[in-house]
Amino acid sequence: MKIYFSIFLFWVSVLAFGQDETGNWLMYFGTNKINEKFSIHTEIQYRNHTIAPINIDQLLLRTGLNYHFDKNAFATVGYAYISNHLYDSDRKSPEVEEHRIWQQFITTNNLWRLKFEHRYRIEERFIENEFNTRFRYRLMVFLPINKPKIEEGTLFLGVYDEIFINGKEELFDRNRLYGGLGYQFSENLNLQAGILYQRLRNTGKTFLQFGVVFNTDFRKKESYQVN
Repeated sequence: MKIYFSIFLFWVSVLAFGQDETGNWLMYFGTNKINEKFSIHTEIQYRNHTIAPINIDQLLLRTGLNYHFDKNAFATVGYAYISNHLYDSDRKSPEVEEHRIWQQFITTNNLWRLKFEHRYRIEERFIENEFNTRFRYRLMVFLPINKPKIEEGTLFLGVYDEIFINGKEELFDRNRLYGGLGYQFSENLNLQAGILYQRLRNTGKTFLQFGVVFNTDFRKKESYQVN
């Protein structure tokens, strides 16, 4: 287990030497159960131009309503707000704001100790006076390290690749490649840290990511009365 932390810390140290070339994403994700079929998605991402979280790039707020077909498949419809900020800008308000309607479908399956997650997402993007549709597909794979499956007390690896396709002439928008470590503290809480490389049409950039996943359950618990 120590070797995985050592490798990760090594890459963090390497990235720290290129502060201006490396960004930082601080993220929160939540699935909040209402009943057996419905839950609410909550998400906050604070993205920075630099590793130090003092030079904001984007603030992303996303929510949605999930419908669970079964434990391995669910669909979501939701809304997102994104503020975009230029590097070292003197403005306190964002230079560009985006409002986004989105839909997605997620399925999972297991093979050996690996867990595969397929995410298909469509976005209707309203950016200032422009409108665009974007299609996304992400394949993510989880591998538990110290236990047969991801449960409380599990250290795990997570890797994914995600492709973004525009619904207009210039089809390719971007691609994201990620690798990181996570730890499952409890059934509803895990922390993840990793490195993401984002490739745009003409440029690319690396981001150090820290994420917390905290799920809640608002379903009424059955109470039993002893006579």
